[in-house]
Amino acid sequence: MESLRSFLVIALALVSFLLWQQWQVDYGPKPVVATQATPATQTTTTSADLQLSGAVPATPAAAVTTASAVQLVEVKTDVLTVKINTQGGDIVGLELPGFTVSQENPSSYQLMRQLNGFEYVAQSGLLGDGPDDKKAPRQTYQVAQTSYQLANGQAELVVPFTLQHNGLLIEKRFIFTAGKYDVRVEYSVTNQGDGSKVVQPYYHFAQTIDNGEGSNMMMPVYRGGAYSTAEQRYEKFSFEDMADANLSLSTKGGWVSMLEHYFVAAWVPQAEDTNQLYSLVSGNLGVIGAQGPQSSIAVGETKTFSAIFYAGPKDQDNLKLLANGLDLTVDYGILWFISQPLFWFLQFIHGIVGNWGIAIIAITLLVKGALFPLTKVQYESMAKMRNLKPKIDELQARYKDDRQKMGPAMMELYRKEKVNPMGGCLPMLIQLPIFLALYWVFVESVELRQAPFMLWITDLSVQDPYYVLPVLYGISMFIMQKLTPMTVTDPMQAKIMLWMPVAFSVFFLWFPSGLVLYWVVSNLVSLGQMLYIYRGMEKKGLYVREAK
Repeated sequence: MESLRSFLVIALALVSFLLWQQWQVDYGPKPVVATQATPATQTTTTSADLQLSGAVPATPAAAVTTASAVQLVEVKTDVLTVKINTQGGDIVGLELPGFTVSQENPSSYQLMRQLNGFEYVAQSGLLGDGPDDKKAPRQTYQVAQTSYQLANGQAELVVPFTLQHNGLLIEKRFIFTAGKYDVRVEYSVTNQGDGSKVVQPYYHFAQTIDNGEGSNMMMPVYRGGAYSTAEQRYEKFSFEDMADANLSLSTKGGWVSMLEHYFVAAWVPQAEDTNQLYSLVSGNLGVIGAQGPQSSIAVGETKTFSAIFYAGPKDQDNLKLLANGLDLTVDYGILWFISQPLFWFLQFIHGIVGNWGIAIIAITLLVKGALFPLTKVQYESMAKMRNLKPKIDELQARYKDDRQKMGPAMMELYRKEKVNPMGGCLPMLIQLPIFLALYWVFVESVELRQAPFMLWITDLSVQDPYYVLPVLYGISMFIMQKLTPMTVTDPMQAKIMLWMPVAFSVFFLWFPSGLVLYWVVSNLVSLGQMLYIYRGMEKKGLYVREAK
């Protein structure tokens, strides 16, 4: 088994997976959505029409028409800029000052917004048992001021909204903490009426399904919902899934979220409650959320309900502390159990060297070093197979008209010479999960977003602007090809092998530069290992280099 053929196993597996994933995005089933009659603006919003029973009908509430009574309250902390609509107390805008749109566009990254027909909001509220609660538009809160800012040295900022409705005094509090992307949202409800009241909290996201953005084969990016239950730590629930069937799950604790590349927004209701997770598609909006349990409030009694709202980068360390499985929104796929320790190790190295590019080089050297025993078995097996080539050719010539006899004769030759024909392939198959796991680490980790390396590489998460790394990759692959004696006799296969470095260089033009850096270094290490192994075998007389 030739080294390049073994490499093809890895490359074709990766390419096939990416092609299949992108085909699902481009040509898979799409939700059928109705055109919105009214585009989203800064003063109108659509809310899911929930019922106290916990059932979630797939119909939207009427749009708010009392725009004059609506205000936007801006809250600034050191890591968040949030706009809250007094209509329902909804978060209708959220910027991340610590993250720019791109290196060319220094504007703060907008995670949530209502702009140019696109809507992405976080809504929460209380369902009531009164007849007005089921028909009336969502109520408008009162607020003391329209601008709040967390001062330097201030640890916490409380932004209160108040409302009197149906005999209830409701205070909705947003509690911001310095340096944190998670916000505590509390409802303090006092029954001032003449009878007991039943309320039920809910929290959800609503986002326009088609925002005109998409991923590509080299950077497959998921945008859609995800949730967690007591039985399932992490499960994606795409807009297509929402269109097919409404999510309806009862679980203790749990959470719901909306994902996009590098960033996540999540609602985490109280872990001790039994919550109802739901979804729906309303017009061109996909909605995913959670309802808490019903609670009866006696006359004069005050009860508090709360949930955690998170909106920010996919920081695994912080997400892990907020809820069970929330760190899995950094989606490394089925190989997450390999990717997570690899990322931890990459992060550890970065803490020492202070440069993500150097950390990638270091982890490549360490991984290749750890896998050297497998690499040695692979190359030694390939060398033994090449040494057998004359005898194999002789058998093929002898039994060219009798394949039934040729098979047993080949197996007898392998047994006699103590050669395993799969010896060069199996080590590569063992290494394949590690290579794929590293790929997802480089694609999914927000730490690599806009992370500079050196010289012309100023962002390891995007393609090399001058294509230097893909060219270096092709050159290193070509040298490996020349140093590896080939047994291919078919002219067509020989031509394919000859053009392999060119084909893969073109293929890697659009890969993130951090990933291409990994492959370039990996090839260079493989070249060194190849020379070391073959020279050792030559000294022992186990390998004879072919004449050029």
